Amino acid sequence: MELSRLQRCGENQWHIAPYGKMRVPAVIFASENLIRAMDEKVYEQVTNVAKLPGIVKASYAMPDAHWGYGFPIGGVAAFDADQGGVISAGGVGFDISCGVRTLLTGLTLQDVRSAKEKLADALWQKIPAGVGSRGKMSLNEREMNAMLRGGAKWAVELGYGRKDDLQRVEEGGCIPGALPDEVSERAKKRQREEMGTLGSGNHYLEVQHVAQIHDRQIAAAFELQQGDIVLSIHCGSRGLGHQIGTEFLTRMVAAATQLGIDLPDRELACAPIASPLGEAYLGAMRAAINCALANRQIITHLVRQAFSEIFPRAELPLLYDVSHNTCKVEEHLVEGRKMQLFVHRKGATRAFGPGHPALPAPLQKIGQPVLIGGTMGTASYILCGTEPGMDLAFGSACHGAGRAMSRHQALRQWRGSEVVQHLAANGILIRSRSMRGVAEEAPGAYKDVDEVVDAAHRAGLARTVARLEPVICIKG
Repeated sequence: MELSRLQRCGENQWHIAPYGKMRVPAVIFASENLIRAMDEKVYEQVTNVAKLPGIVKASYAMPDAHWGYGFPIGGVAAFDADQGGVISAGGVGFDISCGVRTLLTGLTLQDVRSAKEKLADALWQKIPAGVGSRGKMSLNEREMNAMLRGGAKWAVELGYGRKDDLQRVEEGGCIPGALPDEVSERAKKRQREEMGTLGSGNHYLEVQHVAQIHDRQIAAAFELQQGDIVLSIHCGSRGLGHQIGTEFLTRMVAAATQLGIDLPDRELACAPIASPLGEAYLGAMRAAINCALANRQIITHLVRQAFSEIFPRAELPLLYDVSHNTCKVEEHLVEGRKMQLFVHRKGATRAFGPGHPALPAPLQKIGQPVLIGGTMGTASYILCGTEPGMDLAFGSACHGAGRAMSRHQALRQWRGSEVVQHLAANGILIRSRSMRGVAEEAPGAYKDVDEVVDAAHRAGLARTVARLEPVICIKG
């Protein structure tokens, strides 16, 4: 990205003043090295978002930002319904409520070393992964609608997990306002046999060890110590969410002229929040959020079953579950005034600071765990939301490393079998049905996650707590 078009407003903050049809500034959080390497499309997309009706304060891009559909991946924007604000399907993304859930194990790296192969095989056998993967559950219409309304709460009621899991899940495991009737039959059909599955692409289940503690006090509050084994699940709403995104984008494009919306890019198709189409999308999107929460809850149950075969005493309590492709109604302070805003986070993670009412009691004094996923062979991170971060980008942070090259480019550069062999030589076991998928997700296809997290930390978006390194990766 050309720096001459940006105003530097801190070590890791860059501003683009409003021009043309921009209603607000655009702000990019990144180090100089990261922003120089960003695709020019990020500049185009973050400024286009700033042109949408009812946007508040600024259009934001996180340190892992890269070219997405409409919004940049790593984009954050909030809209005021009372000022004609819009809801954008492209601002949420196709994989609605894709997110990360991290479990504690009570085990150490030393504990799992000798059982690594057995554990990898047990997880691989229990958790369906890959394109078109199917679970053991098949939902009828009544069950589907109950799941779309109930989320992780529905799953727990069916015996998938424990009630105490729910207090460590965003929205308590279930977002209100879901409207299953706004979810098409085709979307429901795609999801009927996909509950409890990872899917494909960048999704994974990873056994990790805590390689480094950056903040001992917060780490202790999160029950993390160096050498501990944790497990992270990265997946979303599978085929249902993708179908909802596809269908509503088409409807929003078709309705734009009638709704009086001048789209800077058809990929930014949107609808007024206070419109029948906007309300329909919100209801369908919330149903997809609940689907993703239920999906990760079922996978958690399967993970616990797999661990019990190798480590019968391991309980695997939940540290936290947070999504990074959503639109949520949240209260934020803007220029001294409390406002109810519709906050879009696409490839960006909620990062609420201490004292926020949305956090469960055990985390009130600490802040929200912010779960940053790497890709196989690279580090992941646990951060913590901060009070100052609430004023920077509506309490948001990065969600991962962010791609540095396309999947097609990665395929030209790596062979999946060679990636698996290389990682095995470094003590990391990969289980995947697709060598093509492994090549697409090769570590070198992504930005340096250490640099991304450091930029988020230095910008004040969230505080770095612990660095995680992979031991076993079940690849979607």
